[in-house]
Amino acid sequence: MEKTRILLAEDDDNLGFVLEESLERQGYEVVRCVDGIQAKAAFHEGHFDLCLFDVMMPQKDGFTLAREIREKDQTTPIIFLTARSLKEDRIEGFKIGGDDYLAKPFSMEELILRIQAVLRRTGVSVDGDPSRTKFEIGAFTFDHSRHELTINKSTRKLTDKEADLLMLLCTHKNAILDREVALGRVWGEQGYFTSRSMDVYISKLRKHLVDDPRVEIENVRGKGFKLVVREE
Repeated sequence: MEKTRILLAEDDDNLGFVLEESLERQGYEVVRCVDGIQAKAAFHEGHFDLCLFDVMMPQKDGFTLAREIREKDQTTPIIFLTARSLKEDRIEGFKIGGDDYLAKPFSMEELILRIQAVLRRTGVSVDGDPSRTKFEIGAFTFDHSRHELTINKSTRKLTDKEADLLMLLCTHKNAILDREVALGRVWGEQGYFTSRSMDVYISKLRKHLVDDPRVEIENVRGKGFKLVVREE
């Protein structure tokens, strides 16, 4: 069985060494880079299941690096590591396409748990395909690149936001999709009106998925949503 590959970009030599050694002890294969330019080159040279990017790096910061990667790759999970814990920075990270945001100092135990949670909910580590755009949702087939949801040879065209939100739910299938993550990734901001807008789109998706009773989008009080696909 191939090891899960992690791309680590951290300019602090001491922290980078500790992270690399600790992750390898957990069974991960780690490629460590000391700046964003080196990390971008490494990313395009090989497949990675997850990226860990320090935000404040020389030559190319973590946000810029992630933004450039997201231009071609929408699904490989990215976790940001940063000494800054401002709400604005977290929103910026999610807006760019990050999957999680961990403020320094943090424990290795917490980092490992965050990595496991992200890999579990994205599904990238299962199929190993960072360019995945097609998903099976019960009796439905969802093609994000075409914005099409198909069941029994009947195809429904989705709007941009419907397709983006459904893709996030698919990559978190049977796990919780945090409201903050969804708002940042799909709407690019948080607020009362964007939050209400998301609730409207969740309702629209529920109507689109009503033809298969095994499929349900559940509200998780105080946290977010969960796309549940029940076995027959």
